[in-house]
Amino acid sequence: MRTDTKDNIILTGAKIIHRKGFNHTGIQEILKEAGVPKGSFYFYFKNKDDFGLQVIDFFTNHFDSIAAEILADKNLPPLDRLRQFFDIFADFFKSQDYTLGCPIGNLAQEMGDLNPVFREKLNSAIDHMADIYTAILSEAKETGDISPDLDLRETAYFMVSSWHGALMRMKVAKSLEPLEIWSKFILNRVLRAD
Repeated sequence: MRTDTKDNIILTGAKIIHRKGFNHTGIQEILKEAGVPKGSFYFYFKNKDDFGLQVIDFFTNHFDSIAAEILADKNLPPLDRLRQFFDIFADFFKSQDYTLGCPIGNLAQEMGDLNPVFREKLNSAIDHMADIYTAILSEAKETGDISPDLDLRETAYFMVSSWHGALMRMKVAKSLEPLEIWSKFILNRVLRAD
């Protein structure tokens, strides 16, 4: 029961933070939305920062579960899996009227300069995203689908960083076009084997 309540608070808080940001989300708002009594928060979390750090873990695990489901499917070539992965996120953002963005990217912009503990946790989350891309790119290199000269780690970090930039433009343009340009550029230019 205790784990269910804690998970409910994290899930509810993560959704609100994704929509409004960390600093614009109040503990009372989270508890009310979660249907949890007022005093419960401090039973599970030391303070709001502790909660926020656990929300980052939640977002990282959520990204992992999506990645594992798609990128681990060995029935498709690596770059086809990567394209499918991108398309799932593009479909999600379209269904949300081009809002929200990446929760890790949003939190990095909001909290990266304000709190060193958040900065370290967010940096680790971004490193983890790059690890996932590096693994699929390594498969693509082994199959000859991308250039053997491509630095996989640098490319993975470029993909993560440029994705966040495309999401920012998507939100202000209210259009899928920035993500489509990003996907086309990554798949047809950056990763194209010569």
